[in-house]
Amino acid sequence: MDKVVIGVWPSPGFINSVAYVEARSDGARVVIGAGTSINNGLVIIADKKTVEIGKDCLIGTNVYISDSDFHGLELDNRRSGNYLCDSVTISNNVFIGNDVRILKGVTIGEGAVIANSAVVTKDVEPGSVYAGVPAKFIKRLEVNV
Repeated sequence: MDKVVIGVWPSPGFINSVAYVEARSDGARVVIGAGTSINNGLVIIADKKTVEIGKDCLIGTNVYISDSDFHGLELDNRRSGNYLCDSVTISNNVFIGNDVRILKGVTIGEGAVIANSAVVTKDVEPGSVYAGVPAKFIKRLEVNV
């Protein structure tokens, strides 16, 4: 399969949800690799950097991925536009469960699995399972040769 699929029938949300993908500024980019399949209710926002999803990934319903917090934490920066962005990289063959949040600056290694409802705030090792809030290492996957 070489095409990218966004939206899956008959999965929940096919009729009443949206796929929102935005490169918000001139330097921002969203890249989705061939063979990736994304279920319903997607949000991807590249505010100032890049959100890149590799080839042959499987992404569940209601997944949110962004390179930005969109506001500074300090009171003076909450409306000033002074905040940090950092690219997100999801490697090839990653499996992301439903209701996952992937935040700025994260790299997810090849073949990793992100469990349902995880909030990914730090890098994920290749060939491993991460789960929880915040997402933590659960186990290494066996490699079939």
